[in-house]
Amino acid sequence: MTSEADGEIKPQVVKYTFYKVAPEWRRLPEETRAQGRRELADVLNAAPEMTVRTYSLMGMRADADMMVWSVSPAFEQVQRLATEVASTHLGSYLDITTSYLAMTRHSIYLTEHDHEGGENRTRIQPMGRPYLFVYPFIKTHGWYQLSQEERQRMMNEHFAVGHKYPDVKIHTTYSYGLDDQEFVLGFETDSPERFLQLIMDLRSAEQRPYTERDVPIFTCLLGSTEEVLASLGG
Repeated sequence: MTSEADGEIKPQVVKYTFYKVAPEWRRLPEETRAQGRRELADVLNAAPEMTVRTYSLMGMRADADMMVWSVSPAFEQVQRLATEVASTHLGSYLDITTSYLAMTRHSIYLTEHDHEGGENRTRIQPMGRPYLFVYPFIKTHGWYQLSQEERQRMMNEHFAVGHKYPDVKIHTTYSYGLDDQEFVLGFETDSPERFLQLIMDLRSAEQRPYTERDVPIFTCLLGSTEEVLASLGG
């Protein structure tokens, strides 16, 4: 967000919440489930001061059925939405199996790589592409012992690989001190094949040995709130 008073770009709060629906939900009468879907859809569609996108993971993983991606100006909005979701009838049947909390900020490595259409880490704006791939990321301790110049050199190579895939939009957010990972990465694309090739190419980059963890990876399919809730079945 930008302050009109001083022009300061304020960080956004980014939350990825993965839900698994309890089997008991699917055994409820259809009328009850339909009412529950409408109630939860109203909450997600009316979240104030937030950008909210919903995704289905049905058939993608065993540990999650849907994901809510929210971008907001403050932690209070994230907390309020979580409370309202949990207070709905359907929400009482949803278990949070994984969640990632992060914020936006300027990258110390991107200064030399500003280019048209490039990544803007100070502001997240979902593109609405049909596929979103999300995973946490942690660097090794050894990475932080390298000089800034050495890290910049390896990151330049990393960025050069990404530039080959302008159709894969990356959203990098920061979790230092906020959550269990250091970064959360989200990749939007029209083509899962292009994302797969990008990740394969990055595996051979020089900075790869300095990766401590970059799993689990979640494959998410964009849908309207109503479509995603309907995909829960039953």
